[in-house]
Amino acid sequence: MLTGSAQRAESLRNDRSVTTVPDLLRRGATRSRVSANLAAKRWQRLGRAIVLHAGPLTRHERWHVALVNCGRRGMLTSFTAMEFAGLQGWERPDIHVLIPHGMAGRPVAGFPVMLHYSSGWPVRRWRQYRCQELAGALLRAAGSCDQVRSACGLLAAGVQQRLVGPDRIADELLAVPNLRHRAALRSAIADIAGGADALSEIDFLQLCRRHRLPRPEQQKLRRDHTGRRRYLDATWHVATVVWLSSRWTKRSTCTSARWWDDQLRQNELSLADALVLRFPSVVVREAPELVARQLRQALLLDRS
Repeated sequence: MLTGSAQRAESLRNDRSVTTVPDLLRRGATRSRVSANLAAKRWQRLGRAIVLHAGPLTRHERWHVALVNCGRRGMLTSFTAMEFAGLQGWERPDIHVLIPHGMAGRPVAGFPVMLHYSSGWPVRRWRQYRCQELAGALLRAAGSCDQVRSACGLLAAGVQQRLVGPDRIADELLAVPNLRHRAALRSAIADIAGGADALSEIDFLQLCRRHRLPRPEQQKLRRDHTGRRRYLDATWHVATVVWLSSRWTKRSTCTSARWWDDQLRQNELSLADALVLRFPSVVVREAPELVARQLRQALLLDRS
């Protein structure tokens, strides 16, 4: 069975609803038939692209229209490439297309296409489709973020959703020395490779470095007093301190079942003689001094 991303690739390869006049002629249509269908508004023209229906365009059809108008060497990149690959939570209305430096794309008026240029052509493709390879597209999207934290969060999302590995991102980063936020992204990749699989965990590791706290073990497997396996966000051998993050996303909601499960997990760990400290991600981000002070006390680093 095909995965979601493979199904998208196949649907785009087999989609014949977006084409061009030369392609229609090769398929046996005549120019008079093309003109008649356009005049009768059974078909619609968008720049160089001909859409073989008069209704609203699907997301895939919009991507096809953008690629047709950006030339044969254009490919999806940045946020659009990641959406095509299956990244959730980072969709953008603009269609991001990568073309060689010096090449002129012809976006359709009113059509939300954002052009990117690359002097290092050819660019790695994802499989056989006109889509940039995932690590490169992810870094291009991260470099376009205004905030460093958003850029790091995008890398974490790509790895957490199992679309790309941190080693592949690190290799790709070596090829783009002038990328925006490069130093912060390199540090974030190292944290992700070390076990951080969410932005809140990256924030926490940065807090530990900034306040000269020992680096914790991440995603440590521990059994509670009933023998159940628990994967913990951050642990230390000294005093067995455990940090549990609250992982919130734009789509997540607080449910009574989730809240109850979190409380029970904390109780089970406490019964197994673990000192449990809980810090919501917003506190780690907005009140790092408070978090660092409590961690020092728990780790017996603060004797006062």
